[in-house]
This record gives sequence, C-alpha cells and structure tokens, in this order.
Amino acid sequence: QVHLVESGGGLVHTGGSLRLSCVASGNIGSVKEMGWYRQAPGNQRILVASITAGGNTNYADSVKGRFTISMDAGEPTVYLHMSSLRPEDTDVYYCRMTQYHSIWIGPFWGQGTQVTVSS
Repeated sequence: QVHLVESGGGLVHTGGSLRLSCVASGNIGSVKEMGWYRQAPGNQRILVASITAGGNTNYADSVKGRFTISMDAGEPTVYLHMSSLRPEDTDVYYCRMTQYHSIWIGPFWGQGTQVTVSS
C-alpha cells in the first residue's frame, strides 16, 4: 500500500497564500503523476492541478496564474503553492498519486486538508 499525507491547509484571508504539501510513503515505485483535487460536501472531486514525472503540468482554468504545482519525484512529494486566494477556493484539497509498480499502481489518495479563504 501507499500512504499520502497532506499538510499546509488552513484559514487565510482573501488575497493570501498557502502552500500545500503531500508526502508519499510505503510501497513506492516510480512516480507517474501526482496532483491535487478539491471536493466540497456533496460534490464530485475535481482536478485542481497535476504534474507528471516528466514535469508536464495541467491546471484547472480557475487557478491558472494563481496556483503552481511542483514535485520532488525522489521523495516523492508534491506541492501546491496557492496565491491570490479567493473565497471560492475554499474546499477540502486531496493529494493523488499514480506510479509504475508491479503491484501498487494507484491511484492513491490522501485524507485531505481543509483550505478556507475568508472574505
């Protein structure tokens, strides 16, 4: 199994910044992709940003120019630097990982970290 542990969420005012971190441990192979998703109660989990081991990134339109995803594939750890935060960014943010492995390929999910942006 693979375990993902997120950190860095919290309460911030509009226009503020946060940095989320997610560290993977367990049966780690070669990382394929890591990413961040968000989910509000009763809603589907949706992509915020993702990054491949090769460095290709993908962002939701709503966060382009404000959020930056980066990864240390050797750890492996993925970061989400969030700036110019808005109240509509409020949600629980989840880390996701897929990897190349003989057994444990994923996707694996973290437990989530709450991000709250006050107006």
